[in-house]
Amino acid sequence: MSTNRVLAFLELLQARPGLTGPELAARLEVDERTVRRYAVRLGDLGVPVEAERGRYGGYRLRPGYKLPPLMFGDDEATAVVLGLLAGRRTGLSVGDAATESALAKIQRVLPEALRERVRAVEEMVDVTSRAADAPRPAAAALLALADAARRRRRVRLAYRSYQGSESERVLEPYGLVFHSGRWYVTGHDHRTGEVRTFRVDRVSGAEVTGEGFAAPGGFDPVAHVLESLSGVPYRHEVEVVLATSLEEARRRIPPTVATLTEVEGPRDGRMDGDADGVGGVHEAHGIHGGVRMTGRAERLDGMAQLLAGLGWRFTVIRPDELRDEVRALARRLLDGT
Repeated sequence: MSTNRVLAFLELLQARPGLTGPELAARLEVDERTVRRYAVRLGDLGVPVEAERGRYGGYRLRPGYKLPPLMFGDDEATAVVLGLLAGRRTGLSVGDAATESALAKIQRVLPEALRERVRAVEEMVDVTSRAADAPRPAAAALLALADAARRRRRVRLAYRSYQGSESERVLEPYGLVFHSGRWYVTGHDHRTGEVRTFRVDRVSGAEVTGEGFAAPGGFDPVAHVLESLSGVPYRHEVEVVLATSLEEARRRIPPTVATLTEVEGPRDGRMDGDADGVGGVHEAHGIHGGVRMTGRAERLDGMAQLLAGLGWRFTVIRPDELRDEVRALARRLLDGT
């Protein structure tokens, strides 16, 4: 028996009490015998369904009966709570207090024994990944953009740039992407005439219009967002050669961090020059193969930590300041500070 169909049957009883067996069967696309089985199933779950015979008879809930706000089994309640906690941890949630409010509502309507067990999950489970500290987008903006992207409708955006300047623009949203703790929308921006990527948490207003659009065939929102993020300007241009394979580097280094290309030539796990620092920092001469990593960084100390964490030997090509940062990190680790 399909649980979804039983729930659909229950929703019909709440919205249209008195529907007959044939009417319910037609709406649910089943036979009348199956409708009777649905009624029995709800009764087994404690939901009293009455069937009145006669010309004006039909199915309805017992008069005065009110459904509880939520009906969850142990697995279902745990799945919902874990989903909310994961959303809060990763940044997938919306609004500043939505997760806490939803958790509180769920806990209020659960049976006491199950409520305590679910609360134990919330309090005792730790996650090893770093919690996302990105601003949460407003639910209204996210819902409007998702609706517009699905129905292929233009949106009037009120947007705030990273510099704080306000602007209004018309966007044809091709898709929404969640990446590294942030929500992005990508599509054709009529103000610039280009396909652009916008952070949803910076959208202060989104109004879906009645104007339609046609999205380009084969457009990949994820690929475009990743490409856009890789081109964001930062203070430092970084170029490093890693003593590893291109396949391994791509597995460890996301495309938003750097561009990876193979360096031809023999590679035996070491490079010329005296190692100095974590993982082996070398002068820019004597490169004998590996993977060239080029990208941008706002802070070189963070890039030094990334390179050290990879565990591969590497040669810093530029900037010279990155070489200094890696050596400084090595000294701090050797000194235990």
